[in-house]
Amino acid sequence: MYLLFDETKECVIIDPGCYDDKERAILSKFISDNALKPVKLLNTHCHLDHIFGNRFVAEKYDLKLEINKKDLPVLDSFKKTCDLYGMNCDPSPQPSVYLEEGDIIEFGNSTLEILFTPGHSPGSITFYNTEQKFMIAGDVLFYGSIGRTDLPGGSHETLINNIKTKLFPLGDDFKVYSGHGQMTTIGFEKKNNPFLT
Repeated sequence: MYLLFDETKECVIIDPGCYDDKERAILSKFISDNALKPVKLLNTHCHLDHIFGNRFVAEKYDLKLEINKKDLPVLDSFKKTCDLYGMNCDPSPQPSVYLEEGDIIEFGNSTLEILFTPGHSPGSITFYNTEQKFMIAGDVLFYGSIGRTDLPGGSHETLINNIKTKLFPLGDDFKVYSGHGQMTTIGFEKKNNPFLT
Protein backbone atom coordinates (compact mmCIF):
# COMPACT_ATOMS: atom_id res chain seq x y z
CA MET A 1 0.00 0.00 0.00
CA TYR A 2 1.12 3.55 -0.73
CA LEU A 3 -0.24 6.70 0.83
CA LEU A 4 0.78 9.94 -0.89
CA PHE A 5 0.24 13.42 0.53
CA ASP A 6 1.58 16.95 0.33
CA GLU A 7 1.57 20.12 2.43
CA THR A 8 -2.20 20.48 2.01
CA LYS A 9 -2.67 17.19 3.95
CA GLU A 10 -4.90 15.78 1.20
CA CYS A 11 -3.85 12.21 0.42
CA VAL A 12 -4.50 9.33 -1.93
CA ILE A 13 -4.46 5.69 -0.83
CA ILE A 14 -3.15 3.26 -3.45
CA ASP A 15 -3.61 -0.53 -3.21
CA PRO A 16 -4.69 -0.87 0.44
CA GLY A 17 -3.43 -4.35 1.21
CA CYS A 18 -4.38 -4.10 4.89
CA TYR A 19 -5.78 -7.56 5.54
CA ASP A 20 -6.61 -7.57 9.25
CA ASP A 21 -7.64 -5.23 12.07
CA LYS A 22 -4.03 -4.68 13.16
CA GLU A 23 -2.96 -3.50 9.72
CA ARG A 24 -6.06 -1.33 9.35
CA ALA A 25 -5.33 0.27 12.72
CA ILE A 26 -1.80 1.14 11.57
CA LEU A 27 -3.21 2.90 8.50
CA SER A 28 -5.88 4.74 10.50
CA LYS A 29 -3.37 5.86 13.12
CA PHE A 30 -0.95 7.19 10.52
CA ILE A 31 -3.71 9.19 8.85
CA SER A 32 -4.95 10.51 12.19
CA ASP A 33 -1.49 11.28 13.63
CA ASN A 34 -0.59 13.29 10.53
CA ALA A 35 -4.00 15.00 10.25
CA LEU A 36 -4.39 13.73 6.69
CA LYS A 37 -7.54 13.94 4.60
CA PRO A 38 -7.96 10.95 2.25
CA VAL A 39 -9.55 12.04 -1.03
CA LYS A 40 -8.91 9.13 -3.43
CA LEU A 41 -8.89 5.32 -3.31
CA LEU A 42 -6.89 3.96 -6.25
CA ASN A 43 -5.92 0.46 -7.37
CA THR A 44 -3.00 -0.21 -9.72
CA HIS A 45 -4.69 -3.57 -10.31
CA CYS A 46 -7.14 -5.80 -8.47
CA HIS A 47 -5.27 -8.90 -7.34
CA LEU A 48 -6.37 -9.77 -3.84
CA ASP A 49 -3.22 -8.68 -1.99
CA HIS A 50 -3.70 -5.15 -3.34
CA ILE A 51 -7.40 -4.80 -2.48
CA PHE A 52 -7.92 -6.48 0.91
CA GLY A 53 -8.52 -3.06 2.46
CA ASN A 54 -10.66 -1.53 -0.29
CA ARG A 55 -13.93 -1.80 1.60
CA PHE A 56 -12.43 -0.59 4.88
CA VAL A 57 -10.86 2.47 3.25
CA ALA A 58 -13.93 3.24 1.14
CA GLU A 59 -16.30 3.08 4.11
CA LYS A 60 -14.09 4.74 6.74
CA TYR A 61 -13.14 7.71 4.56
CA ASP A 62 -16.21 7.83 2.30
CA LEU A 63 -14.22 7.26 -0.89
CA LYS A 64 -15.16 5.86 -4.29
CA LEU A 65 -12.98 3.14 -5.82
CA GLU A 66 -11.05 4.03 -8.99
CA ILE A 67 -9.55 1.35 -11.27
CA ASN A 68 -8.99 0.59 -14.95
CA LYS A 69 -12.09 -1.07 -16.40
CA LYS A 70 -10.15 -3.99 -17.87
CA ASP A 71 -9.39 -5.18 -14.34
CA LEU A 72 -13.08 -5.44 -13.43
CA PRO A 73 -13.12 -9.25 -14.01
CA VAL A 74 -10.20 -9.55 -11.57
CA LEU A 75 -12.03 -7.44 -9.00
CA ASP A 76 -15.20 -9.48 -9.48
CA SER A 77 -13.30 -12.73 -8.80
CA PHE A 78 -12.02 -11.43 -5.43
CA LYS A 79 -14.37 -13.40 -3.16
CA LYS A 80 -13.97 -16.59 -5.18
CA THR A 81 -10.17 -16.27 -5.03
CA CYS A 82 -10.26 -15.62 -1.27
CA ASP A 83 -12.47 -18.68 -0.77
CA LEU A 84 -10.00 -20.73 -2.84
CA TYR A 85 -7.18 -19.79 -0.45
CA GLY A 86 -9.35 -20.09 2.68
CA MET A 87 -9.09 -16.39 3.50
CA ASN A 88 -11.74 -14.23 5.12
CA CYS A 89 -12.17 -11.13 2.95
CA ASP A 90 -14.47 -8.15 3.00
CA PRO A 91 -15.90 -7.82 -0.52
CA SER A 92 -14.51 -4.82 -2.35
CA PRO A 93 -16.90 -2.09 -3.41
CA GLN A 94 -17.48 -1.73 -7.13
CA PRO A 95 -15.59 1.06 -8.89
CA SER A 96 -17.28 4.40 -9.43
CA VAL A 97 -14.53 5.80 -11.65
CA TYR A 98 -12.65 4.09 -14.47
CA LEU A 99 -9.12 5.35 -15.02
CA GLU A 100 -7.53 5.50 -18.48
CA GLU A 101 -4.05 6.24 -19.77
CA GLY A 102 -3.55 9.98 -19.92
CA ASP A 103 -5.93 10.74 -17.04
CA ILE A 104 -4.62 13.00 -14.30
CA ILE A 105 -5.27 12.39 -10.61
CA GLU A 106 -5.33 15.60 -8.57
CA PHE A 107 -5.01 15.89 -4.79
CA GLY A 108 -3.92 18.93 -2.84
CA ASN A 109 -1.23 20.64 -4.92
CA SER A 110 -0.11 17.34 -6.43
CA THR A 111 -0.86 15.37 -9.57
CA LEU A 112 -0.35 11.82 -10.79
CA GLU A 113 -0.53 10.80 -14.43
CA ILE A 114 -1.56 7.36 -15.61
CA LEU A 115 -0.01 4.83 -17.97
CA PHE A 116 -1.89 1.70 -19.07
CA THR A 117 0.58 -1.12 -18.38
CA PRO A 118 -1.15 -4.52 -18.63
CA GLY A 119 0.63 -7.84 -18.66
CA HIS A 120 0.62 -8.76 -14.99
CA SER A 121 -3.13 -8.25 -15.02
CA PRO A 122 -5.39 -7.12 -17.88
CA GLY A 123 -6.01 -3.67 -16.40
CA SER A 124 -2.76 -2.80 -14.65
CA ILE A 125 -2.02 0.91 -14.52
CA THR A 126 1.03 2.85 -13.34
CA PHE A 127 0.76 6.20 -11.56
CA TYR A 128 3.64 8.60 -12.12
CA ASN A 129 4.78 12.14 -11.36
CA THR A 130 7.14 13.74 -13.88
CA GLU A 131 8.23 16.64 -11.69
CA GLN A 132 9.30 14.46 -8.75
CA LYS A 133 10.37 11.59 -11.03
CA PHE A 134 8.69 8.64 -9.35
CA MET A 135 6.13 6.00 -10.21
CA ILE A 136 3.84 3.67 -8.30
CA ALA A 137 4.11 0.64 -10.55
CA GLY A 138 2.00 -1.99 -8.78
CA ASP A 139 3.28 -5.40 -9.82
CA VAL A 140 4.53 -4.39 -13.27
CA LEU A 141 8.22 -3.91 -12.42
CA PHE A 142 10.25 -4.92 -9.35
CA TYR A 143 13.83 -4.59 -8.20
CA GLY A 144 15.54 -7.20 -10.36
CA SER A 145 12.30 -8.78 -11.48
CA ILE A 146 8.89 -8.31 -13.11
CA GLY A 147 5.32 -9.21 -12.23
CA ARG A 148 4.23 -12.77 -12.77
CA THR A 149 2.25 -13.35 -15.95
CA ASP A 150 0.75 -16.80 -15.35
CA LEU A 151 -2.45 -15.53 -13.70
CA PRO A 152 -5.70 -15.06 -15.68
CA GLY A 153 -5.38 -12.16 -18.11
CA GLY A 154 -1.59 -12.08 -17.85
CA SER A 155 0.79 -11.89 -20.81
CA HIS A 156 4.58 -12.02 -20.60
CA GLU A 157 5.08 -10.42 -24.02
CA THR A 158 2.63 -7.61 -23.22
CA LEU A 159 4.27 -6.91 -19.87
CA ILE A 160 7.81 -6.73 -21.28
CA ASN A 161 6.64 -4.50 -24.13
CA ASN A 162 4.89 -2.09 -21.75
CA ILE A 163 7.90 -1.84 -19.46
CA LYS A 164 10.20 -1.06 -22.39
CA THR A 165 7.88 1.26 -24.34
CA LYS A 166 6.07 3.07 -21.53
CA LEU A 167 8.18 2.96 -18.35
CA PHE A 168 11.70 3.12 -19.80
CA PRO A 169 11.08 6.38 -21.74
CA LEU A 170 10.28 8.20 -18.49
CA GLY A 171 14.01 8.30 -17.80
CA ASP A 172 16.79 6.42 -16.02
CA ASP A 173 16.49 8.56 -12.89
CA PHE A 174 12.81 7.74 -12.35
CA LYS A 175 12.26 6.00 -9.02
CA VAL A 176 10.09 2.87 -9.16
CA TYR A 177 7.97 2.04 -6.12
CA SER A 178 6.63 -1.47 -6.59
CA GLY A 179 3.88 -3.48 -4.95
CA HIS A 180 6.50 -5.73 -3.36
CA GLY A 181 10.13 -5.25 -2.40
CA GLN A 182 12.48 -2.31 -2.36
CA MET A 183 12.51 0.85 -4.44
CA THR A 184 14.52 0.79 -7.64
CA THR A 185 15.15 3.03 -10.65
CA ILE A 186 14.54 2.67 -14.36
CA GLY A 187 18.27 3.03 -15.03
CA PHE A 188 19.16 0.21 -12.64
CA GLU A 189 16.57 -2.12 -14.13
CA LYS A 190 17.71 -1.39 -17.70
CA LYS A 191 21.22 -2.52 -16.80
CA ASN A 192 20.58 -5.27 -14.27
CA ASN A 193 17.11 -6.79 -14.58
CA PRO A 194 17.58 -10.27 -16.12
CA PHE A 195 14.09 -10.14 -17.66
CA LEU A 196 14.86 -6.90 -19.48
CA THR A 197 18.53 -6.98 -20.49
